[in-house]
Amino acid sequence: MVKTEKELRQDIVDIGKLVYQKGWVAANDGNISIRLDADRVLCTPTGVSKGMMHVDDLIICDMYGNKLEGRRERTSEIAMHYKIYELRPDVKAVVHAHPPVSTGFAAAGRSLNLALLPEVIIGLGCVPLAEYGLPGTDALTDGMLPLIPKYDALLLANHGAVCYSDEVYKAFFKMETLEHFARITLVAELLGGPKLLPKVEVDKLFDSRTRYGVKARSSGEPGCPVVAENVAAADPGDGKITVTREELIALVDAAVRARGGK
Repeated sequence: MVKTEKELRQDIVDIGKLVYQKGWVAANDGNISIRLDADRVLCTPTGVSKGMMHVDDLIICDMYGNKLEGRRERTSEIAMHYKIYELRPDVKAVVHAHPPVSTGFAAAGRSLNLALLPEVIIGLGCVPLAEYGLPGTDALTDGMLPLIPKYDALLLANHGAVCYSDEVYKAFFKMETLEHFARITLVAELLGGPKLLPKVEVDKLFDSRTRYGVKARSSGEPGCPVVAENVAAADPGDGKITVTREELIALVDAAVRARGGK
């Protein structure tokens, strides 16, 4: 069913409230947009809390980010939206926010690329990290360009996250999955380290996408997600040596004897 512009405006306002209530944005952070047609995008304005918007606050821009309609001003991050629309004709909606745990990974220079949860592998594949670019400038999208065609969700270094889909609620749900995954990954690391799924199981999950009607872009890009075999293969070359207590005592004894007991 094709929604009217009035209905799409209400969808953005409702999702703005959800994003704000979940604590994914603070003050006037974040932005949401929906592609109306080939030439126009409905989007949130700058300087307004996403939890306190009215349908009349929304503005319409062209595919170059120029404002066409609306009483408020456009966000300086509109370039991120229209670049996604340009590179992904299948995308109809974009949600950008700063969910705390996901953004924590982005601020630490960490992508969310581990093969941990079946739902995440099926729905997102994994979530790579785009290099930092100054918000409000063309540099913001530079690090995103090679990733946008391959993935449906990105972390933005030292900034936040962006998700996109063919419907605005689907983009919102991808953001929800992303933040949930970040929280679980963090807990797994605090509890001694995540246990990754092997490649054979990850391949099965990718193959099951058609059964669930999922059309996510990422389908096993090299190293994304990182599977158990990737970690095992990396261990011998990480420069670390593991020894038992008895082996360590023997090594110390041997070193002492070699120095003549001194």
